[in-house]
Amino acid sequence: METLLREAKATSEQIPAPLKEQIVLEHTPLIRYIVNRIAVRLPSHIDLDDLHNTGVIGLMDAIEKYDPGKNCKFKTYAEFRIKGAILDQLRSLDWVPRSVRQKSRRLERAFGEVEQRLGRSASEDEVADSLGLQIEKFHELMNQVRGISLVNLEEIRGANSDGDRTGTFADIVEDVHSENPFASLKLSEMKRLIAATIATLPEKERLVISLYYYEDLNMKEIGGILGITESRVCQIHTKAALRLRGKLKGLFDR
Repeated sequence: METLLREAKATSEQIPAPLKEQIVLEHTPLIRYIVNRIAVRLPSHIDLDDLHNTGVIGLMDAIEKYDPGKNCKFKTYAEFRIKGAILDQLRSLDWVPRSVRQKSRRLERAFGEVEQRLGRSASEDEVADSLGLQIEKFHELMNQVRGISLVNLEEIRGANSDGDRTGTFADIVEDVHSENPFASLKLSEMKRLIAATIATLPEKERLVISLYYYEDLNMKEIGGILGITESRVCQIHTKAALRLRGKLKGLFDR
């Protein structure tokens, strides 16, 4: 299908409607997969069908703006556009109230302060105690902020001197036919820092991060493996994300 799209782009500015339809049908499972991945961190009132429709719009946009000359696969580019469209839609819905973002920052600071004081990873009880909360209230707070870790990939494109965003998603996708030593070194160092930071997490949090991001399991599947509820897995994931964000922010701000 990508070959047909490349040929159509090379011969005409307009993509034939039948080809667009075929591409949408072929990538429907990808849209469903992305929506389901994002949905595990969203409130129950968010309509997943609406997000799926938004993902289709993102895919259509990807078809129109795809540039074969950038030497990146269409599926990779489409995934960026689909995620970006869905996250932009969530932002427009203002699904995360300001109060929830404030609670997230409060938790992030609490984890950082306690771990800096103790010189090790803090337990739930220790962080809850620093906040003056009972453990049940602490868990409620964790559940309230679990969706904050969503990030729109469009925001990493950078800006020019006027503060305007520049470039397209294809500009940040690797050209497999070229090598950039500086970028390779930077990526290697970033991976090393992230790996080292993940290694400092408590064992259960490391396991959840590994199963979710490396083994590509969902929260329910992870819960079945660990013998805990899906809600508890979400709490552990949120704690790990808060710890990582705080630690990495401290490293990159130096």
